Amino acid sequence: MVTTEPPRTGDADRPRREKRMSLGAHLVELKKRLTISVIALVVGMVIAFIVTEPVLWLITEPIRLVAEARGEESSVELMFSTVTSGFDLRLRMSLAIGLLLSAPVWLWQAWAYVMPGLTRKEIRYTVGFVAAAIPLFFAGCATGLYVMPNIVTLMAGFVPAGAAAFYDAMYYYDFVFKLMLFVGVAYVLPVFLVALNLAGIISGRAIVKGWRVAVIVSVTFAALATPPADVATTFLLAGILMLLFFTAAGLSMLFDRRKAKRNAAILPPEPGA
Repeated sequence: MVTTEPPRTGDADRPRREKRMSLGAHLVELKKRLTISVIALVVGMVIAFIVTEPVLWLITEPIRLVAEARGEESSVELMFSTVTSGFDLRLRMSLAIGLLLSAPVWLWQAWAYVMPGLTRKEIRYTVGFVAAAIPLFFAGCATGLYVMPNIVTLMAGFVPAGAAAFYDAMYYYDFVFKLMLFVGVAYVLPVFLVALNLAGIISGRAIVKGWRVAVIVSVTFAALATPPADVATTFLLAGILMLLFFTAAGLSMLFDRRKAKRNAAILPPEPGA
């Protein structure tokens, strides 16, 4: 006769691996993970250094559009002010692109180092968080890259006719990189709200009640990330951020409802009910 062991309660709150490690073992494991991550980053930077030319061509497309629109009445060029500025720019681009290329490796190393101490429930939440955050971050970067030409063209319109427009290469790259980074991070913020809801820190109803603050923050962030004169881009970015916020609020309320139903099914009925 085959008997099956009933499922043990609390398994989701127990660590995935019970084995304890000494401090020395933790340091050895950390050194191993860091070494693999650094090697992956260096390899990614070498590959990225090779592809900096097409990437630089892509992000400087707005400058060529401005030059074409202004015609021969003035010059519009990307300026390298020092002897080594061209190499410095490519090195900074290689670091940023190398981080993205090597992200699967160093993210996995960080995950593998932390995962043994996480409970099964925390592992599920973390996997869901990463699966949602990564596409949203790259979608935000793509949005920043999409609105960037409009911003550059709009700002170039304030240059007087007949005047030359020289864009410092390092400053121009910082502008494009920070714009993509800020918009990418802004897209991920609603995922943090859902994570806080799943952790029981904030309820979905509390998130919805803060919609006025979310609107103000979204509009303010969009206004800071885009030029003051580009009202259309500002409202477009603010609208996307508010849509993500209300999506996170709706998911949080749905999770709260499911949690309430589950608790009602587990708790015994009150006497006399």
